[in-house]
Amino acid sequence: MERRQFLATGAALAAGTALPALTAGAARATTGARPADRLPPRAEIVAVLRRVADHWIGAHADPGDNQWARATFFSGLMALHRLTREPRYLAYARGWAEKHAYGLHNGVTTRHADDHCAGQTYLDLHALDATPDPAKIAAIEDSLQRMVLTSAEKHDDWWWDDALHMAMPPFARLGALRQDPAYWDAMHALYIHTRGAEGGPGLYDPAVGLWYRDKRFLPGGIASPNGRPVLWSRGNGWVAGAHVKVLGVLPASHPHVPEYRAALVGELTALRAVQRADGFWNVNLADPEHLPGPETSGTAFFTYGTAYALRAGLLPRETFRPVAARAWNGMVATAVHPDGFLGYVQNVGDRPESSQPVGYGTTADFGVGGFLMAGTELAKTAGS
Repeated sequence: MERRQFLATGAALAAGTALPALTAGAARATTGARPADRLPPRAEIVAVLRRVADHWIGAHADPGDNQWARATFFSGLMALHRLTREPRYLAYARGWAEKHAYGLHNGVTTRHADDHCAGQTYLDLHALDATPDPAKIAAIEDSLQRMVLTSAEKHDDWWWDDALHMAMPPFARLGALRQDPAYWDAMHALYIHTRGAEGGPGLYDPAVGLWYRDKRFLPGGIASPNGRPVLWSRGNGWVAGAHVKVLGVLPASHPHVPEYRAALVGELTALRAVQRADGFWNVNLADPEHLPGPETSGTAFFTYGTAYALRAGLLPRETFRPVAARAWNGMVATAVHPDGFLGYVQNVGDRPESSQPVGYGTTADFGVGGFLMAGTELAKTAGS
């Protein structure tokens, strides 16, 4: 697809117009019946979440390392703990954090966003203490403060879109915790570079509402075998998750909130037009014939973003609640095994071809975390 055609596609997406070439492809690439447009009761959602979380915990006596993938799982587990107040989930998360002494992979001097993802759970655990223990957030605070102090001259650290989910939330939360807007200013400088300057034009295409994973995929770079753009599903999922977590922390009066809201709404509007008939999204959002098939991690994060935007009043319920319902019902019917194993998760990678093939038996910690985030957010909007 040439740049002009893709921009026309983007204009249609932004207007909420159906895209025959993409939506027809998505409808063909389906493995089952069309899922229901209505959410199940809250208790049913919570029961599925517990089954998936319990399976992961039961299969992993060792809680794992403190890198981004496992840290994303624990972010989801802590969201589920806040919903259910299940003490086992809290104990498992505390055991993981204590195993790593609340430290960061690569230490406090790291500027790499992946290393900061663990700080999200450390901040969760710190917030639960009746008497907060500063040692729990000492490493993440030290590391981000170093970046705050240099943000005026260096703000190109987030050169890939995944970075937004890994590092924006700790910046947002420390700014709120310390009542120090310098964290928010530094976060925005880093975000704006990723969005509007990385690789020249930036990774965000405002005409489309979606994000390129990194500069290699910008127009003229890597394309699909059909010559279409590569807009990676999970990469855009990380972006949606970042905006949700930041908007959940920033005061509504903050000057950048309208910008973050508009980016999230634009992305979710674009995604609605290319949702598959089975409720999932393809690994390449711009080419439904490029490795077609259900994929859970991107779908989970899009469900998370849609559920939050509905709860926050950013999207019309009559239009987008069915999108979230189809995604959730599709994941539960297709990807969740009877014992709680979560399948169809594309493993570690940076593009649709990574960690293929994706199937019923493929899973990953970050995919489980994204699913837990999606379900906990949906449960807040579901009826009894």
